[in-house]
Amino acid sequence: MTNSIKLVALGLITLFGAIAANYARDLAYMVNALVVMLTAGGLFLWTLRNADDSATKPDVSGEYMDGVVRYGVIATAFWGVVGFLVGIVIAFQLAFPVLNFEWSQGILNFGRLRPLHTSAVIFAFGGNALLATSFYVVQRTSATRLWGGNAAWFVFWGYQLFIVMAALSYVLGGSQSKEYAEPEWYIDLWLTIVWVVYLAVFLGTVIMRKERHIYVANWFYLSFIVTVAMLHVVNNLSIPVSIWGSKSVQVMSGVQDAMTQWWYGHNAVGFFLTAGFLGMMYYFIPKQAERPVYSYKLSIIHFWALIFLYIWAGPHHLHYTALPDWASTLGMVFSVVLWMPSWGGMINGLMTLSGAWDKLRTDPVIRMMVIAVGFYGMSTFEGPMMSIKAVNSLSHYTDWTIGHVHSGALGWNGMITFGALYFLVPKLWNRERLYSLSMVSWHFWLATIGIVLYAASMWVTGIMEGLMWREVDANGFLVNSFADTVAAKLPMYIVRGLGGVLFLAGAVIMCVNLWLTVTRQPAVQSNNGLVPAE
Repeated sequence: MTNSIKLVALGLITLFGAIAANYARDLAYMVNALVVMLTAGGLFLWTLRNADDSATKPDVSGEYMDGVVRYGVIATAFWGVVGFLVGIVIAFQLAFPVLNFEWSQGILNFGRLRPLHTSAVIFAFGGNALLATSFYVVQRTSATRLWGGNAAWFVFWGYQLFIVMAALSYVLGGSQSKEYAEPEWYIDLWLTIVWVVYLAVFLGTVIMRKERHIYVANWFYLSFIVTVAMLHVVNNLSIPVSIWGSKSVQVMSGVQDAMTQWWYGHNAVGFFLTAGFLGMMYYFIPKQAERPVYSYKLSIIHFWALIFLYIWAGPHHLHYTALPDWASTLGMVFSVVLWMPSWGGMINGLMTLSGAWDKLRTDPVIRMMVIAVGFYGMSTFEGPMMSIKAVNSLSHYTDWTIGHVHSGALGWNGMITFGALYFLVPKLWNRERLYSLSMVSWHFWLATIGIVLYAASMWVTGIMEGLMWREVDANGFLVNSFADTVAAKLPMYIVRGLGGVLFLAGAVIMCVNLWLTVTRQPAVQSNNGLVPAE
């Protein structure tokens, strides 16, 4: 890092550590204080050790900055396996409550592992995938090195610190008790600092580009970065009870808080899990297929329609609640209209393979990317359909919603990320090719079958659950108790867990394949110069 960035980062981390270590009064805060202090100490020692190295290091300003991308790829694979594993644990905990392990004093029960799983898969796995691919793509499409010196390293390591602190907070019982189990105020503050630097690095690179045109993938990445920053700040507005502890008071409450929460929640899906990953789609599918984007004009229409409509769709999560009926209806209308640009993007991604469909037989990586786009299309049809009030009255609060979320998360986000990793590793480590395409095929089929088992079982149990809840006898009394619905879901819960096991098995095979690619495949001549991506 430059000396100024080193000093700022060291000062911030040391301040966090000093305050927390001296005045912490709850377990999560104390443990995170220890983590922050160890990080500060490690950074301090690293700074001292490398203080005089700058004079002897070669000038690499003429090359892309790929070191941080390599670390991002490694972090993506690691956190993916962790997140999927925790997901399997909580899936079987729902089927077999004995697996909540009373001896763990609550640390390993479902209530604490569920937000850990959600954050590990979305923000650790997905977030690192977005960091790594955005840094890779913006350099290639701008023909310039990342702006800000080594500020990108601050973003990467600062983000890993956020992940670790949030995870420890969840399992030790600390959160803001919101729908998405937001971490405590000091963790939110740290993420805000990291995210502002991320925006500066990405936007600075775009501004300093040597290519006149801004490729559409960068528009999607930039919209994701800017909107997530806005969502995070507004949704997490809170007043700390004391700077010496983790407790805080929410600025909003009641239906206003619910409205803000789902404005955040749905747009986290819309921009973090959709717009950012569409940036991946618009770069990696054309590169892997060796074909231009089917319609660049359609990609621009897709972008502007998507970002305008998505921001209004959140209230459809609050049908039949205290939210005014007009507000939830407005959210429903925008959700249904959102179907059109979403499918425009799906068609654009699939039709990019025009003239190259034969690659589906021979290239399992492009097959993985195409199935991801298929799941994107399916999820963006199912979501608007479930926002319609008549459908929502059956689906809401049931496992149908869980099936919908995971068909998108595993099928769209997971598969497009796997495809991007398979593309990136040989490029970043200068290898001739992947170690084994056969292992990629195994990963593809295990993951696909796992997703189908997961989603189908949740569709079945969700619809069954909704129908059982609304079944009444001749006198108008409910026929089924809540316990009856729970008992009826057991077989589908087991199938869901087995689907997760298959998905995790595929991810482990991927990690082995990528490791063998780096360690066993012969190296090729590096071509890391500042050449545009065309």
